[in-house]
Amino acid sequence: MPKKRIRVLMLSWEYPPHVVGGLGAHVAALAPALARAGVQVHVVTPRWKGGELRERLGAAVSSRRKDRRAKRALPPSVFRVEPPVMGLGNFFADAQQTNLNLGEQAQALYDRVGGFDLIHAHDWLVAFAATSLKRLHKTPLLATIHATERGRGRGFLGGEMAHAINGTEWWLTYEAWRVITCSRFMLGEAREYFNVPPDKIDVVPNGVDAAPFDELAGVDLREFRARWARPDERIVFNVGRVVQEKGAQVIVEAAPRVLAEMPNTKFIIAGKGGILDDLKRRVLELGVQDKVILGGFVADPDRNRLFKVADAAIFPSLYEPFGIVALEAMAAKCPVIVSEVGGLKEVVRHGVTGVTIYPNNVESLAWGVLHTLRDPRRARTRAAKAYRAVKNEYNWDRIAEQTIAIYERIVRERAKADW
Repeated sequence: MPKKRIRVLMLSWEYPPHVVGGLGAHVAALAPALARAGVQVHVVTPRWKGGELRERLGAAVSSRRKDRRAKRALPPSVFRVEPPVMGLGNFFADAQQTNLNLGEQAQALYDRVGGFDLIHAHDWLVAFAATSLKRLHKTPLLATIHATERGRGRGFLGGEMAHAINGTEWWLTYEAWRVITCSRFMLGEAREYFNVPPDKIDVVPNGVDAAPFDELAGVDLREFRARWARPDERIVFNVGRVVQEKGAQVIVEAAPRVLAEMPNTKFIIAGKGGILDDLKRRVLELGVQDKVILGGFVADPDRNRLFKVADAAIFPSLYEPFGIVALEAMAAKCPVIVSEVGGLKEVVRHGVTGVTIYPNNVESLAWGVLHTLRDPRRARTRAAKAYRAVKNEYNWDRIAEQTIAIYERIVRERAKADW
């Protein structure tokens, strides 16, 4: 519990119902956890896919202090802002225009609540509004870096857009009072790509809510499972954006090798993305269309059930700052196989809480799948240890506490700063 009701303006490009990747999932879980802990947090986000213009952030814990400030406090809320028509033909320019709308809503909140103790910005997409407000109100800025453009390009920047995004990422970390990264791997990227001093960076992991998976314990899912696979088939499940960096193409290429030794395996790849059509063509070329299901978008309830009925979950990313989806599989007690890259190798301990494989390596992926499916007893033992790690280390209330400690440090330092 914070020592005072810290007032935080949080800016995020994503918030439910608009969640594209880990950033949206992170903010959607962190903001309510901060509210439960007593932080007066308000999220400002574009209204991409509907949702109420204003929505309360769950049942926040009430302050026991009966001072006038507490009585007039606005309940922690999400404010969705209608974005401008995205039609400039340049995503970077569209993002800048959207930030103008975010800034107007944030300014209205400044006037209504009497100011904020700090601004918490998530990634470069909200950097323009965040930095403008920081300078206008002399409010310290905290930046969480979820991924980097150079990292997605595996060290390279391809074109003017990538260079512009990389420059904005550098600018955001420069303007920030402190920087949060979700893994030590991302800490390394922030230091290497943006020259952020190591004593300016805090590592706070992502988390997962195990409750939706716990609620499925003991539920008969045989009918649901039968929609995806025969009773004698072993399910290997992957879910995420179907883009090059997530590695679904490696699963498809490895499928014939696995099927040659374990023909009763069924691969289910869920999600949408830019390489989905290419994968569909490749599945047909390899003749594995009966064993590799490209399921497209899967709603969260079905995704959770698939984790529960799967014999293994696999995430062969080529680049992964953290990998919340691996935590979700671990929370479901599903044995995990992950690439030894980025944050994944910090979350999954090979042979202890899962199996790690070489990235972009078909033979290694096939080995990881076969190793897991051939010894289900050891796979379940690893899954049980992974579940305990999720409950103890990666729950959102604990992550909120770590974040609040950073908030409190910034507030203390700002009080002493001549600005």
